[in-house]
Amino acid sequence: MKILITGANGLLGQHLLSILQHSDHDVVATGKGDFRIPIKLSNRLQYFSLDITNENDWHLLATKIDRLDAVIHCAALTQVDFCEQHQQETDQVNVLGTELAARFSQSFAAHFIFISTDFVFDGTTGMYTETDPVNAVNYYGTSKIKGERLAYNYPGNWSIIRTCLVFGNVLVGTRSNIISWVKESLEQNKPIKVVSDQVRTPTYVKDLALGILACVTQKAGGVFHVSGEEILTPYDMAMKTVDYFNLDGSLITKVNANTFTQPGQRPLKTGFNISKAKNELGYSPISFQDAIRDMMNQ
Repeated sequence: MKILITGANGLLGQHLLSILQHSDHDVVATGKGDFRIPIKLSNRLQYFSLDITNENDWHLLATKIDRLDAVIHCAALTQVDFCEQHQQETDQVNVLGTELAARFSQSFAAHFIFISTDFVFDGTTGMYTETDPVNAVNYYGTSKIKGERLAYNYPGNWSIIRTCLVFGNVLVGTRSNIISWVKESLEQNKPIKVVSDQVRTPTYVKDLALGILACVTQKAGGVFHVSGEEILTPYDMAMKTVDYFNLDGSLITKVNANTFTQPGQRPLKTGFNISKAKNELGYSPISFQDAIRDMMNQ
């Protein structure tokens, strides 16, 4: 297959490329600016700078590609507070960018895969299935609902992959994650406050990448929830990190979400029922503890 990935320089994009470089597939990676990943480019792995909100960029890219079987649309604005305060820019990237990505995919009759989020739900019940009604409580989630609607209307084969609280190491860059933040803070004897009333099913980025690629290679259409299986709060995640590294857990104060003033509201209970992904894609996530171990060995 020939697979195009938007947002290739991001956390998920990096891990998709890391897996695909050892596969039989040809890959077209796109992102803003230069290619920043320590993977060798070749005639099997090409990179093009792309502004997903610029229609001319998409037209130019189309002239450089002979065929495409699938487009994995990862590029997005994902910082909840930024999206809340910059709604017009969020629509440009998360909605217009998705519309142009879908139109580009259609020109190749490619399978269009849109990466979405648990924040399309309002968080009143948790453990959502693919058929539960969406109802975002922040603008990031609202923009992703708009993107999902574009995927629903895609005239070819389409998939929506929703995920939840993605964590893992970037292959290059300085992006932190909850595990490294807890570890580094406690090793420096810094007290931290961690929320205990937001429920999630955290997703290890490598598991997410494998789930997406299973969807692509099986040409599986429709909506899939792809996350971890363990139901955890950020506080639970922090304490599991304490246990793994034998840190001083007394430095952690358990707080509720109201402790922090944030522009974008967070849904309290999300988390996914992943039965469909397990049954139809053969998806099988590792445990949170095993994910920490894998991150430390990376």
